[in-house]
Amino acid sequence: MKFRTRIAKRARRPAALVNGRRPPRPAASGRRRPPGPAAKAWVARDRKVLSPSLTRSYPLVVARASGATITDVDGYRYLDFTSGIAVTSTGHCHPDVVDAIIRQAKLLIHMSGTDFYYPSEIRLAEQLVALTPGRHAKQCFLANSGTEATEAAMKLARYATDRPYFISFLGGFHGRTYGAMSLSASKPVHKEGFGPLVPGVFHVPYADCYRCSYGLKPDSCNFHCVRVIEEELFARTVPPEEVAAIVVEPIQGEGGYVVPPDGYLAALKALAGKYGILLMVDEIQTGMGRTGRMWGCDHDGVVPDLMMTAKGIASGLPLGAMIADARLMRWPAGAHANTFGGNPIACEAALVTLRLLTDGLIENAAAVGRYLLDRCRELQARHRLVGDVRGRGLMIGLDLVCDRDRKTPAVEERNQVIQRCFERGLLVLGCGRSVLRLAPPLIITRRQVDDAVAVLDEALNTVERRAQAG
Repeated sequence: MKFRTRIAKRARRPAALVNGRRPPRPAASGRRRPPGPAAKAWVARDRKVLSPSLTRSYPLVVARASGATITDVDGYRYLDFTSGIAVTSTGHCHPDVVDAIIRQAKLLIHMSGTDFYYPSEIRLAEQLVALTPGRHAKQCFLANSGTEATEAAMKLARYATDRPYFISFLGGFHGRTYGAMSLSASKPVHKEGFGPLVPGVFHVPYADCYRCSYGLKPDSCNFHCVRVIEEELFARTVPPEEVAAIVVEPIQGEGGYVVPPDGYLAALKALAGKYGILLMVDEIQTGMGRTGRMWGCDHDGVVPDLMMTAKGIASGLPLGAMIADARLMRWPAGAHANTFGGNPIACEAALVTLRLLTDGLIENAAAVGRYLLDRCRELQARHRLVGDVRGRGLMIGLDLVCDRDRKTPAVEERNQVIQRCFERGLLVLGCGRSVLRLAPPLIITRRQVDDAVAVLDEALNTVERRAQAG
């Protein structure tokens, strides 16, 4: 089980990594397909003690990782195009991040920032308010995850505006706690059996130009999906003066890596401003350089009123943040807090992460992301299964379809491609109904892109042959 030989005419020297190191070129080792016996044993133990609600696409049992390379408990090696669901932005176990973790662990592991002060939390908040869009005064609330950042933003939006309602989007995903789950509209399984949900959330179609809810074209629709909020929702369902915030992802993540047209966020911002509604931007997956800029909303030049981020912020340590216009931060002491948010070790990891991102990894994400997008479009030209390729930076989705004209989601075929990639030493995940999501760490090189595309090419070939034979 080795990676296929790279296509000679596409082979290029790998780009130098920002930290001056290059991970070894990975290949699944051995002759048998994974999982191996040790992985199977761990999976059996897992089933006895861990919640069945966890989602596992394939039986990968990780022993160690470095850069973009994963090694499992049987010694199989994989090229990681998941980044732990867009989390390990600087690659696995970046030496600078590891050094920061060790230094801080020797000094202070925990002293709750809710009740006390420590420099790392303050330094990180200073960095975040400086790096987020807009030069106005901002303040930060540190949490443990993206969903906690979303809960904080929902509470602040209601408190600051004294308005009860939210507008969110079909296909959106913001987390699995009750408020975040109520904003989400990605998959029914996220909500089934958990009602009643938090009231006051209205869902409208997102700007999905590949499968437009209104059957329109982006070059002539004049942002119909934004105008319908005012012309239909506000006119018939909810008074705009009672809407606290519009909650939006710059690119929908779990919903299918859906990229809206340029100007979409700006149109939402203009609509929100017209009625005194806050624009609440979910940068949990799109932030931290993932799209080739620090924030997804930077592509539209939009300054949010509130922003949530997490995932790639601390290179794998649990940390989330809600950053808001300081004028909104009027809630009193005790109105919102937590015990572990802003943990000193996570903060130090985040400070190093931000330095690495701004020192070159964001530029690498933009440049290598363009190369990956081009290579994926070559796959689209060769494979009937690939209906659409979209993305920005290193956040790229391949929408698989059974019929290109009807755009029928190829759900089972997508799952087969994911499994085949795993067997050949490439880790990818799905999102949306039938999308392959590619989210490698921001240290990824062109050579590693070529390796990944070669495996994807073979996997698509295999699944297409099976479909023709079946």
